[in-house]
Amino acid sequence: MKILVVDDEQDICEILQYNLENEGYEVDVANSAEEALQLPLADYALILLDVMMAEMSGFQMARWLKDVPDTAAIPIIFITALDDEDNMVKGLNIGGDDYIAKPLSMKEVKARVKAVLRRSASTNKPNESSKEQADTILYEGITLCLDSKTATLDGNDLPLTRLEFELLSLLLQNPNRVFPREELLKRCWPQDAYVLDRTVDVNITRLRKKLGSYGNQIKTRIGYGYIFEK
Repeated sequence: MKILVVDDEQDICEILQYNLENEGYEVDVANSAEEALQLPLADYALILLDVMMAEMSGFQMARWLKDVPDTAAIPIIFITALDDEDNMVKGLNIGGDDYIAKPLSMKEVKARVKAVLRRSASTNKPNESSKEQADTILYEGITLCLDSKTATLDGNDLPLTRLEFELLSLLLQNPNRVFPREELLKRCWPQDAYVLDRTVDVNITRLRKKLGSYGNQIKTRIGYGYIFEK
């Protein structure tokens, strides 16, 4: 399994590479976002991405990755000294799957890497309930393929993160039903996920923007949760 580490501090790259390779992963490193973008990014199962870099920042690179269909589903763990809640929410809003603050604890890094990869693998593994469902969900200009985990909007590729895809799939399969935030967390986020209070709201807001005019059909029921109104 291939992991990419992107950080402008060579020492951190070497430490992460050494420790993760000892865990059995194949690890490449890049010392800038520009260098990383020259690599075959679609080949990686996970990207560990520093936020504070010269030229292109980690947040800017993450936005680029999430806008490209071939890399939109790759999990990202942000690594940075910016450990306040606003920056955590910003990272999640862009599409990050987790957030680790410097100075790094290798024990924490290994645990979070394993957790994110496990969640990513479980999302792509068919289960009994998904086998019973139709392969494709259609609603006007929205198409979701449950097997390939791909989406299109009016015939164009729709780059969704794993969480966005799960949320949209759940809402489209249960139109006109209100889902409390607690139920969305239970059904779309694994139990071992590190979740902030605003995580659901952040992901719904991001999903609405990507859906264009269809995003207006995801309504907020104050005090109750979210609903997709047909």
